[in-house]
Amino acid sequence: MAASAEWCGAVVRQGARLALGGALILGLGRAPAQEGGTDVRAIGSQRELFTDTRLIADMGGGARLRLHHPEPREIALVCDAPWEGNGCLYVTVMQDGDRYRMYYRGGNYRITPTEYTEAHRLVYCYAESADGIRWSKPELGIVVFEGSTRNNIFLDGLGTHSFAPFRDPDPAAPPEARYKALANGGGDHGLYAFRSADGIHWSLMAEKPVITQGAFDSQNLAFRDTVRNEYRAYFRDFRDGRDIKTCTSTDFVHWTEPVWVEYAPERGGELYTNQITPYYRAPQVFLGFPTRYLDRGWTESHNHLPQVEHRRVRAGASPREGSAVTDGRFMSSRDGRQFSLWPESFIRPGLRTRDTWFYGDIYQAWGLVETPSAITDAPPEVSLYASEGYHQQAGTKFRRYTLRPDGFVSVEAPLTGGEFTTRPLVFAGKELTLNVSTSAAGSVRVEVQDAAGKPIEGFALADCPEVFGDDLERVVLWKGGPDVGTLAGKPIRLRIELKDADLYSLRFR
Repeated sequence: MAASAEWCGAVVRQGARLALGGALILGLGRAPAQEGGTDVRAIGSQRELFTDTRLIADMGGGARLRLHHPEPREIALVCDAPWEGNGCLYVTVMQDGDRYRMYYRGGNYRITPTEYTEAHRLVYCYAESADGIRWSKPELGIVVFEGSTRNNIFLDGLGTHSFAPFRDPDPAAPPEARYKALANGGGDHGLYAFRSADGIHWSLMAEKPVITQGAFDSQNLAFRDTVRNEYRAYFRDFRDGRDIKTCTSTDFVHWTEPVWVEYAPERGGELYTNQITPYYRAPQVFLGFPTRYLDRGWTESHNHLPQVEHRRVRAGASPREGSAVTDGRFMSSRDGRQFSLWPESFIRPGLRTRDTWFYGDIYQAWGLVETPSAITDAPPEVSLYASEGYHQQAGTKFRRYTLRPDGFVSVEAPLTGGEFTTRPLVFAGKELTLNVSTSAAGSVRVEVQDAAGKPIEGFALADCPEVFGDDLERVVLWKGGPDVGTLAGKPIRLRIELKDADLYSLRFR
């Protein structure tokens, strides 16, 4: 399942190897010509991340791409209500104005050596927060559960296997469809299209499923692609195990023929969920946070994982419930079809004595939000959420994790130094800014070259004072100042030298 060279790698200086998160990508050629038949990247003033090698022509010295890992924070929500339980999963989180919203499946399972059954019907639940850190479960008064509507259930029956809502950014979306969702569970096989005016009360957009080709036994989602002005869906199907398909629509009801998502270097295991979303700081980039599903069968190592007795109970009812394990991965794409997929984990289950290392744990929620930092004078962080305690004795939990903005992948180099050069690019703007972090002894310098690789007078490496510190948008200076406006609209290259530094993104503004 090889993708095009655009997604596989970069030309590496003098035939050297490009170190990609510890895996060496070998024998990869230059990406095919684009942007009007040339190999020039037109980036305008958009933010460019290093989650792929689209901008990178070559690397030298100790420079490499590094996958970063989010920091675990507090438990955001415990699913301990009678209508929730140990089967809560398939979470969506969004920031909606000054309010944070969370949608999740409520479920509970009885698990004995001979039994694996639902303790109550599946429902869909809602929580909200003012900061994305402290969450509450409002009494919605919509669904009757055990004789009362004093609960946070907003959906019962059709659509409760997985329900993935989003706020439609299309200004032409009618008020009654400001929120949309794909959902499955109950009724006919396939994904149903839902709409809502307030994100709480939902109705069908069509009586029958709008997407029918797929397995759909996972979290299935869709969103508005504002770059291409279309809706895009991602959902479960099987191809050598659990995998992902995608299709598009202009009206959210009529969808194109589904096609498989492709990966570079390769899929490297079954993918249980996909959690693909346009990155809110760079919407031309799709980021995915799939769950890796792996079942080796019962091995000696299973006897040393958390709660081995409970694991044996689970295995008695369903072998994979005891032997399968899951963790979080990371991938990115420019076109929504070809993805650069990191083989290493983005979130590992961790050094724990309970609540992780079971099938169903570390399912990453769909959605990224900005939340305040715990450090008073630090900028906001990116928060994401993942499950713990699935099918264990108590209710499922959702833990918050954090990263710096754009902090998924960086170009890094040790103190001995490294550098990389971009492919030719055309930008719009007057200043170059960097999302960069260095040590006290580290630094970054930038040289602007013409398309042939010759330093432009006044913008050579020697003209650039060392950049050191930690900043989300540090302006680069040369001896003549920061103004690069005279070079806008012309093909240029950037040569970037790093010493004990991480570069997460760059932007001309």
